[in-house]
Amino acid sequence: MDRLEAMSILVAVDEGGSLTEASKKLKIPLATVSRKISEIESYLEVKLLIRSTRSIEFTDTGRSYLVYCRRILDDIQEAERAVTGEYTSPKGHLTITAPMVFGRLFIAPLVTDFLKVYPDVDVQLTLTDRSLDLLEDKIDLALRMGELKSSNLVALRIGTIRFVTCGAPDYLKQFGYPKIPQDLSQHKCINISVLGSPTKWHFPSKQSKLVVPIHSRLDVSAPEAGLEAAALGAGITRALSYQVASYKKDKRLEIILQDFEPEPWPVHLIHPAGRIVPLKLRAFLDFVSPRLRAELNHITKLMK
Repeated sequence: MDRLEAMSILVAVDEGGSLTEASKKLKIPLATVSRKISEIESYLEVKLLIRSTRSIEFTDTGRSYLVYCRRILDDIQEAERAVTGEYTSPKGHLTITAPMVFGRLFIAPLVTDFLKVYPDVDVQLTLTDRSLDLLEDKIDLALRMGELKSSNLVALRIGTIRFVTCGAPDYLKQFGYPKIPQDLSQHKCINISVLGSPTKWHFPSKQSKLVVPIHSRLDVSAPEAGLEAAALGAGITRALSYQVASYKKDKRLEIILQDFEPEPWPVHLIHPAGRIVPLKLRAFLDFVSPRLRAELNHITKLMK
């Protein structure tokens, strides 16, 4: 039994959604597709696919095996390209994920520039504040904020971000500048739900976390809405430094309570380890890493 052929068939079934589509893509008889799958299931002594007259789906075991199949086939392809001298220009499909606001502000423009330089690379950019699983979700590269859990992922640190408290200059002049976090209980507050609670905000202290009760006049789900409301004088809010940067630059918001901020959060680009790094990914990392470092350094200086 040719296990690599069987792996290729399984990947084609997943991509095509059926044995018939896999047969068409690989240009082999449908009966051969079915037989090869049965052979690999017998060899592994597990059920990989659940077949019916109308649909086909992978079992949990099959889905896990499929992840390894893709990695093995990708490694073989990259090795062949390396030894045959095909590394003259990056080619292929690149899947990237990043947090929603950061991705929109920084990653999407860089991807657009990258595509102009590398016409043979296609990119799928998923912007979400959920942490996708790189292997299960077939992600080549992810941008992550905060401390990383130990894993088998390669991490490239590109800078830091801060979690800041801010308000509009006119609001602060009218209602006063908070000197300590406890002063916030006397202020109107705007809570961004993905970043905090509408009833209490946490600040670091020497002993433990300081919990400050607040009155959230406005609770929003999107950082842009909360920051715009704060810039219009509706109250004090908290957000990440890159989200606040343009408001700070235009002097629509001022940073307050700097001495009570948590430690800056590291920002990393991460990708799977234990494999040859495809040229398309290396090219993207080389293209975006210095640019993202420069952006984050600029934001750090701007927020002082």
